[in-house]
Formats: sequence, structure tokens, C-alpha cells
Amino acid sequence: MPTYAYACKDCSHAFEIVQPFTDSSLTSCPECEGTLRKKFNSVGVVFKGSGFYRTDSRAANGSTVAPAPAPAAPAPAVTASAAAS
Repeated sequence: MPTYAYACKDCSHAFEIVQPFTDSSLTSCPECEGTLRKKFNSVGVVFKGSGFYRTDSRAANGSTVAPAPAPAAPAPAVTASAAAS
């Protein structure tokens, strides 16, 4: 469940509360019964680094695509005379 931060417009009382998504927002301050406003915080996920493409998706030689494996050699054909021996 997410944690929401509220602040009172009248008495400046600030607090956080854990609420389900289905609950409606709080409207009155528990301290003075004044009007509450919901405070918005920054996002809790931070991506750091130079990026996924440059660091994770390249082969060791610097190319963007790893070399394909060599095709397997075809099996030798068996002729009727070789099968009879």
C-alpha cells in the first residue's frame, strides 16, 4: 500500500499515512479540523549509470550484435552402393 503525505493549510501540521488505492483522500486535519492538501514527493525509483544499451547490450568487441554461430556442416549423403557394403 502506498504512503501519502498530507499538510494542513491552516495549522501547517504535516503527516504521512498508509492508505489503499481504493480509499478516498483525507480532507480534514486531525489536529485542528482544517483543510488538508496532499503533498507530492519525487518518484522512488532512480536510474543511474550510462544506460542499458551501452553497458548491457553490446558484445565484448564493441559491436551491437553478437556474431551468429557458424552453421553446422551437412551430413554426408549415403548412396545405395555405400549402404550395401
